[in-house]
Amino acid sequence: MAIKIKLQETEQELFCCSKWWGDPDLPADMEYPLAKAEEDGEEFDYPLTFVCQIDCADIAPFDPEGRLPHEGMFYIFAGLDEYLGFDSPWHNGIGEWPRKQVVVKYTKAVNMETFRSAILVDDEDQPLTQKALKITFEACPDNDDCTKLLGIPFFEEVRQEMEGCINFLQIDSDTAGLRFYDEGQLNLLYTKADFEAGKWKLVKAYMSSC
Repeated sequence: MAIKIKLQETEQELFCCSKWWGDPDLPADMEYPLAKAEEDGEEFDYPLTFVCQIDCADIAPFDPEGRLPHEGMFYIFAGLDEYLGFDSPWHNGIGEWPRKQVVVKYTKAVNMETFRSAILVDDEDQPLTQKALKITFEACPDNDDCTKLLGIPFFEEVRQEMEGCINFLQIDSDTAGLRFYDEGQLNLLYTKADFEAGKWKLVKAYMSSC
């Protein structure tokens, strides 16, 4: 079974909780990921969009085989501003994305006393992030057409082009304001060896659409 990600609006404080959008709550020694961008011939570092953080204790009840860690926190970042309707220094389209356009970070332990929220602001010190949504989880079929952890990619194109890879996260179009072409999806995947070794930095990203 896969693990379906469900989102809901909340007034609850989501510091160090599983959440979509908002600001990542990072360990003191973890840096917010940047990627190289270019404009008018000038190269500069630009922040990736924070997508979500997942408290691994929340997914443990839906992962009896222990395919993912059951403690610690995952953080997912990606260069997908354009699919939220914002200006973006990159265009990441259909097919496999450049490696540094998606970043997965993991920390083995969560410490609410030492973690801090990494808040991005504009030139007027106004927050750039969208309102955080609470994440809850439930079991779903492996091939479900939804935003999910594990399972298999819904689109056959991804299964063929990324054959042998394990699906870590599938983000479905229309999730929290995202729009991937007509009815697209973004899959984050790992080779079997990298997944089993917990080499989370070696993520691959593939976008597909019907």
